Amino acid sequence: MIRRKITYAVLFTSPFILIFLSLFIGRYPISFGRIVEILWSRLFGGPGIEMDVLTTIVWDIRLPRALLGALVGSSLAVSGAAFQGLFRNPLVSSGMLGVSSGAGFGAALAILIFSQSFYIYPFAFFFGLSAVILSYLIGTIYKTTPSIMLVLSGVIVSQIFSSLISLVKFAADPQDQLPTIVFWLMGSLASSRYKDVAFAVIPIGIGISGLFLLRWRINVLSMGDKEAKTLGINTRVTKSLIILFATLSTVGAVCVSGIVGWVGLVIPHIGRMVAGNDNRTLIPVSISLGASFMIIVDLLARNLTGSEIPLGILTSLIGAPFFVYLLKKTKGKGW
Repeated sequence: MIRRKITYAVLFTSPFILIFLSLFIGRYPISFGRIVEILWSRLFGGPGIEMDVLTTIVWDIRLPRALLGALVGSSLAVSGAAFQGLFRNPLVSSGMLGVSSGAGFGAALAILIFSQSFYIYPFAFFFGLSAVILSYLIGTIYKTTPSIMLVLSGVIVSQIFSSLISLVKFAADPQDQLPTIVFWLMGSLASSRYKDVAFAVIPIGIGISGLFLLRWRINVLSMGDKEAKTLGINTRVTKSLIILFATLSTVGAVCVSGIVGWVGLVIPHIGRMVAGNDNRTLIPVSISLGASFMIIVDLLARNLTGSEIPLGILTSLIGAPFFVYLLKKTKGKGW
C-alpha cells in the first residue's frame, strides 16, 4: 500500500517537475538562480528584472512550450484510455474516430487558402469535430452493434480526410505552402506561445474534466451494453458524452500541435501496467503519464539535433518498438 502511494505521488508530481526542469534544458544554459528570479518576478510580482535574451527564452519560449506539451500529452493519453475502455479494444487510440485526419485537413485547407496562421486553429477545430460527427452518424445507422460500427466508421472517415489532405497537398504551392502543410502534419510545438495555451486549455480542460467525472461509467460500459443497462446506465447518452469529451480533448490538442501519433495508444497501456484496468485510477494516471511523456519527447525534439525534429516522428520511433515490448510482456492478458 505504501509503495503504491509513493508510485502515485511520483506520477502526479512528475509533470510539474518536468515542466520546471525543461526551463534549464536547451542550447542556452541558464543558472538555477536566474530562472527562479525570472519566475518569481513574473508570477508573484517580485522585483522587476531587465528584459533580456534569457528572460525571453525562459518565460516566452520554454515555459509556454512545456505547458502546451503537458496539455497535449495528457489530452491524447486520456482520450485513448477512454476510447479503449469504451470500445473494449486495446488497439483504439485518441484519433480513432477521424479527429486527427479531420483536423489535419482543416489545417491544410487553411494554409492553402489563407496566408495567416491564425486561421489554422479554427479550421482544424471545425473539421476535427466534423469528422467525429460524421463517424458517429455513420456508426449509428445500425443500432445492433454500435461499438463495432463506430470503429469501422472512424476508419472510413479517416481515410476520406486523408485523401482530402493529399488533394490539398497536390494543389498547394510546392515552394511555400506544401512545406508548411507537411511540417504541420508531422506535429511540432516549436511555435508555442501563451495564446496557444489559452486556445487549447478550454476544449482540453472541458474534455479531461468530463472524462474524469465519467471514469466510473467507463468501467460499467466496458462490461458490455446489457450489463450497463442492467445497472441503470443510459448507454446511448453515456457513450455520446464520453465520445464528445474525448473528441474535445483530442481536437484541442491536434489544433495546436499537429498530428502526434501513438500517445493515445501506448500511454494507456503503460498506465494499466501501473494502475490496472480500473478507469477510476487509470484515467488520472494516463493524464499524468501523457503529460510527462510529451514533455520529454519535446525536449528530445529540440535538443537531439541542430534542427527541430517533428514530434510525430519521435513518438512513432519511440511508441512502435515500445508497444511491441508491451505486447511481449503482457501477452495480451490485460485484455
